[in-house]
Amino acid sequence: MNMKVNIAGVEWKNPVTVASGTFGSGAEFAEFIDLNRLGAVTTKGVANVPWPGNPTPRVAEVYGGMMNAIGLQNPGIDLFCERDIPFLRQYDTKIIVNVCGKSAEDYCEVAERLADEAVDMLEINISCPNVKEGGIAFGQSPKSAEDITKEVKKYAKQPVIMKLSPNVTDITATAKAAQAGGCRGRRSRRGISDQHADGDEDRYPSADFCSGEPDGRRLRSSHSPNRRADGISGVPGCEGSDHRYGGDCQR
Repeated sequence: MNMKVNIAGVEWKNPVTVASGTFGSGAEFAEFIDLNRLGAVTTKGVANVPWPGNPTPRVAEVYGGMMNAIGLQNPGIDLFCERDIPFLRQYDTKIIVNVCGKSAEDYCEVAERLADEAVDMLEINISCPNVKEGGIAFGQSPKSAEDITKEVKKYAKQPVIMKLSPNVTDITATAKAAQAGGCRGRRSRRGISDQHADGDEDRYPSADFCSGEPDGRRLRSSHSPNRRADGISGVPGCEGSDHRYGGDCQR
C-alpha cells in the first residue's frame, strides 16, 4: 500500500510522526519501536544552549491525561548535532527538529546552525515565552508569530513548520500570520497551559489530555480550503487509521 504524503514539499513514506517532547530524540525509544516504521521523527525541543528544565517533581497523572511542567529541558544544539542527528540518520525516516528559544535571536541561531545539517524540516515552537516582550508567548500574538517566522526563514534552509499554541482565542489568526511570515506548514499542539498569575509558562504546567481534536479540526476547516496542500497537521495522537489526518475522524 502506498502511504506516501507530501508535507511542505518533503515526501514522507507514511503520514505518521511523533509529537515533540514525547519521544526524546529517538534513541530513547529505539529499543521499543523500529524507527524505520515512522514517516518522520520529531525531536524534543532544542535550544541554542542547554536548558536544565524544571526541578522534579514535574509530571502528575490526572483523569484523562497528565499535568507536566518539564521546562523544555534539552542538551543544546551543539550536542544535538554531534550525537542525535548521526543516530537518527541510521534510520529510513525523515528528521524534524523542534526548535525552542527565549528570543528571536535564539531561534535564528539554532536555524542557522542546522542549515547545513542532514535534517529534513524545522518545527518552530512558538509557545515559548518572549523574554523581550514581558514573557508573553510568541504564538499568543499573530504579529509576533509572523515576525518570528520571517526572522527564522532568513536562516533556515529546510521547510519551516510553525508549532502553534492552543492558548489563544482564535488559532486560525495565528496560523494565517505564520503563513504570511513564510512558513510551509502549521501544526497544532494539544497541551493547554495551566498558567498562573505571574504568567510563567515554563514554570507552571500544561495539561495533556487524550484528544487534541478540536483545535486541529478547527485549524483545518477554518483556515484553508486547500488543507492538504497547505501542510496543516495536528497532534492528538493516533489510535487507528481514522486518526491519520490529525483527529478528523470523518475522513
